Amino acid sequence: MEAVEVHRRVLRGWSPERKTTMKAFEATQYYFDKAADILDVSPEIRQLLITPRREVRVEIPVEMDNGRLETLIGFRVQHNNYRGPMKGGLRYHHEVDLDEVRSLASLMTWKTAVVNLPYGGAKGGIKVSAQDLSRREKERITRKFVDQIHDIIGPRTDIPAPDMGTNADTMAWIRNQWEKYNGFDPAVITGKPVDQYGAEGREEATGRGVGILTFKMLQRLGRRPAETTVAIQGFGNVGSHAGKLLHESDFKIVAISDISGGYYDEQGIDIPLALRHTLRNGSLEGFEGAKKISNEALLALDVDVLIPAALGGVIHAENAGEIRADIIIEAANGPVHPGADEILQSRGTLILPDILANAGGVTVSYFEWVQNLQHYKWGLNRVRQELDSVLSRAFEDVWQTSTEKEVSLRTAAFMIAIQRVYRAAELAGF
Repeated sequence: MEAVEVHRRVLRGWSPERKTTMKAFEATQYYFDKAADILDVSPEIRQLLITPRREVRVEIPVEMDNGRLETLIGFRVQHNNYRGPMKGGLRYHHEVDLDEVRSLASLMTWKTAVVNLPYGGAKGGIKVSAQDLSRREKERITRKFVDQIHDIIGPRTDIPAPDMGTNADTMAWIRNQWEKYNGFDPAVITGKPVDQYGAEGREEATGRGVGILTFKMLQRLGRRPAETTVAIQGFGNVGSHAGKLLHESDFKIVAISDISGGYYDEQGIDIPLALRHTLRNGSLEGFEGAKKISNEALLALDVDVLIPAALGGVIHAENAGEIRADIIIEAANGPVHPGADEILQSRGTLILPDILANAGGVTVSYFEWVQNLQHYKWGLNRVRQELDSVLSRAFEDVWQTSTEKEVSLRTAAFMIAIQRVYRAAELAGF
C-alpha cells in the first residue's frame, strides 16, 4: 500500500479492532497523528511531512558459496531531509519488506528531530537471513547492493549505519565499495570499525543510551536503582550494553533473554557472568546462572522496569493485560503495538518511546560523522559525555512537554519532532 493512502486511512480513524492489526507503517502514522491532532496540523501538512521523498527497490543477483545464483530484494527508503542529510540503518533479515523499511525510515525522521540532530530519516534492508550467510556471501551481497544505490547515498545526502544483521565490517565494505565510485570519504557511512575511521563507543551507544535514559526516568520518579527490579527482553548488542550499564548503576536485573529463551533470578542475575557466557558461546544457551523461563513469561514478570530490546510488536493487545511493569523503556523499534499502548496508558504505565529511548545509536553515529568531516578523532570519554548531554537534554524536553500538555511521553516526543521538522520545512519553502 502506498504511503499516502496509508496516511489517508489513518486520518479516517481506526476502530479498536483495527489497531490490533496495523502494519508497521500504519502504527507509526497512528502515533504521528495523535500528536498532530494536538498540534492542529492540517491534512495537507501532515501529508507533506509523512510522505517519503524516495523509495528504492533493487534486485541483487549474487552467487552463493555453493555456486547457486540467488536474486535478493533490497530497499532504501529516504523519508525526509528538511533538517539535514538523511540517516538510517541497514538491516539484513528474512522478514524485511517495504512497509517495515518505510516505517523505520519515518521513525528515524522523528528520532533525529527529538534529540535535535541535523538529520532526516532513512532506512534500508535486504530480505535475507543474515545468520544463514557465510562471511564471503555477506560481503558479496553488500557490495552488489552498493553497486545499485551508490548514486543516492553520500556524506551530505544519505548516511547508512548498522542495524539488525549488519555490523562494523558490513559498514567497512559499504564504504570501500562506495569509494570506488566516488573517492575517499569515510563520512559516507557510520558504525565503521574504530581503526577504519569509526567512533569509539559506537557499538555500545544504543544500549548505553537506554541505560542513561532509564536512570533519568527513575531519577524523575524519585526511585533508587538498588530498589528497582528490571527485566530485559533481548540480550543482544542493545540489551547487553544496557544491562551492563544498569548493573554497574546498582539496578537489580532479575531477567534477561535471547533466542534461546528467558533466564530469571529474583535475587538478581550476575550480568558480568552472563556477558562472559554469551561471549564464549554466542548466546545465553546453557547459561546456568538463572532459572530458564520463556520469553513470553519474561514480559509478564512483576518488575518495576521492562526493557523490550529485541523485535518490534512483542507487546500487543493480546498480552498487554499481562504486563505488570510500571515502566517500559522501548529499546527496540516499535516493541509496543498501538493496541497495547492504549491499554497500558489507560493503566498509568509510563512508556519511554523508541524515538527517544534507543536514540543513542544515531547520536553517536552523528559524532562519528562529525569527526570524519573534521578529520579529527575524539576519545571514548568525550563520546560518552556528549552522548549523556544530548540524551539528557532531549529527555528533559520530552518530560517537560508531557507534563505541561498532559500527554504521554510518546505523544510529547512526536509533538517536539513534528514541530522541529515542520519549522525546517517551512523555512525551506516546502
